[in-house]
Amino acid sequence: MIAKMSKYNFVLYAAQSEDFVARLRELGLVDITTAGWEPSEEDRQLILDIEGLQKADEQLSRWKEDEEHAALKGEPYGSGLEAFECYQQAQQQVAALNTEIARLEKTADELRPWGAFDPKKSAALAAQGIILHYLSTPSSTFDKELPTWAEQYTIAEINRSASTVWFVVVAKPGEELSIDAQEMKAPQMDCAEAESRIAALQAEVKALDKTFARVAASEAMMKSYAAQLKEQLQSDRVKATATEAADGMLLVMEGWAEKETSEKVDKLLEEYPNVVYLKSDPTPEDNTPVKLKNNRFARIFEMVGDMYARPKYGTLDLTPFFAPFYMLFFGICLNDAGYGLILLIAGIAMLMKFKTGMMHRAAWFATMCALSTTLFGLFCGSFFGLSLGEFFPSVKFFDFQGQFFSWALAIGMIQILFGLVLNVYMTIRCFGVKYCFSNLGWFIVLLAGSLAAGLPIMNEEWVIPGFTTSSPAFYAAIGVGLALMLLLNTPGKFHNPLINVGSGLWNLYNNITGLLSDVLSYIRLFAIGLSGGVLALVFNSLAEGFVPEGANIVVRILVMVPILLIGHGINLFMSTISSFVHPMRLTFVEFYKNAGFEMASRNFEPLKNENENE
Repeated sequence: MIAKMSKYNFVLYAAQSEDFVARLRELGLVDITTAGWEPSEEDRQLILDIEGLQKADEQLSRWKEDEEHAALKGEPYGSGLEAFECYQQAQQQVAALNTEIARLEKTADELRPWGAFDPKKSAALAAQGIILHYLSTPSSTFDKELPTWAEQYTIAEINRSASTVWFVVVAKPGEELSIDAQEMKAPQMDCAEAESRIAALQAEVKALDKTFARVAASEAMMKSYAAQLKEQLQSDRVKATATEAADGMLLVMEGWAEKETSEKVDKLLEEYPNVVYLKSDPTPEDNTPVKLKNNRFARIFEMVGDMYARPKYGTLDLTPFFAPFYMLFFGICLNDAGYGLILLIAGIAMLMKFKTGMMHRAAWFATMCALSTTLFGLFCGSFFGLSLGEFFPSVKFFDFQGQFFSWALAIGMIQILFGLVLNVYMTIRCFGVKYCFSNLGWFIVLLAGSLAAGLPIMNEEWVIPGFTTSSPAFYAAIGVGLALMLLLNTPGKFHNPLINVGSGLWNLYNNITGLLSDVLSYIRLFAIGLSGGVLALVFNSLAEGFVPEGANIVVRILVMVPILLIGHGINLFMSTISSFVHPMRLTFVEFYKNAGFEMASRNFEPLKNENENE
């Protein structure tokens, strides 16, 4: 559900603004509207510093994962700012050193085939008119062309590998070589010198670990400094977007607080000197921030809804309604009890590791989807591509491949009808009964068609007595639905039947064409579930096919296990991604559209002390 909000308008002296924002931050319950904020140069620098501190924290965490680094102890810096500046300088030096090391390593690889030599002697020979050219070519080409080249040039083979020969050609100054080989620039050092320089640079990089150790010891101060910058940016943003009055002496701000905690805000405002405030309920024209307050089950799936958008204030939070469908769709798409058990183990392991935060919620999400997959896989009798029906012939498992195509369409129709019910309810709640007639008529037509025509298609025995496609009750329901759609679809214009009928016919055309694509989209549940099952079966057959005839159990294990691990690992990875993405697509496109979802433009983000968020 969407938390109820209270709207505030504050009027205060401009000189009080910084202290006022600080008091609101300490309270941690008020979201100040900062729409239209354009960051200044100082604000942009603050943003860059905040991002730099976040990256520094991440990189230091990775740096400390090394046991050798973690054992280093350093003296903390005097402040978070000093630690951050020293970190930036050290990081720049490491980046420059690593770039030079990479260049020298490439040079060393090129020099290694030439062995040890003295570049000064090559320069001395060049001064005497003897030029050395350094070339390489495939071994076959060198062996074939050497007699011809030797007639014209003095050639010395330096090194040889299975595929390449490195050789030197002696020539006169300015003489062009007519040799089909790749020439490199005369080396300015030998491989030993390059490796010596690399070792020296690596020692410089290692010496900088002392700086990083000091920065790591100052990590708490850096986090505190980052929190100060965030609070400063927050204050600057609030002041920059506040409306000035009385020649800049007064500021007018808009704020929001949850209705259930607004009494605490009222108490602060009543105690704070020289502040006038107005408290009211939000209107449809307000850009009200949104905060979701769901039960423990629905809260798990808020992360899915947040990938699209949160619902507009005053509408309906669809999270509790799409969550069971999403779980079901995930289980249908993955559709294997063995894969479900692997995901379940992974989910439980994540729950044990992450006790709070987003990762804890993600662990619960994985666990719930894994449970759905395991149960649906057992219902269909699939375990790592094996048919459980062969091992338990007395159990009647559901025939996914033979029966689920029509069931996928039926599930799609159920979710679409459910979305229309929510749309009707939300329309009545927000605008009144007269605005829901069009959607209500469309719902009646679809429900009547599904019961009278859809059920017998699913099963010939599923016929409702007195309600078939040829019964008066069916035609009466269709007539009522069409009447609502064609005659009562334009509130305020019921007196003009031509406008209503024309608008109704146009909406009917759009609904019919849209419904066809919406329902057919649910075939993906069948297609994805079937493809994953077929691939699992293929890898099982492939592993069995590689086993030699008459092989004992040891040979069978040695041959089959690697193939099964790799094959099922690939299939599990790909199928899990598909099972995550496609139910999300059905939720955001088909369900959201039919449920009349409207997105919010902003989330509820109250001012808070950033140190408390660390």
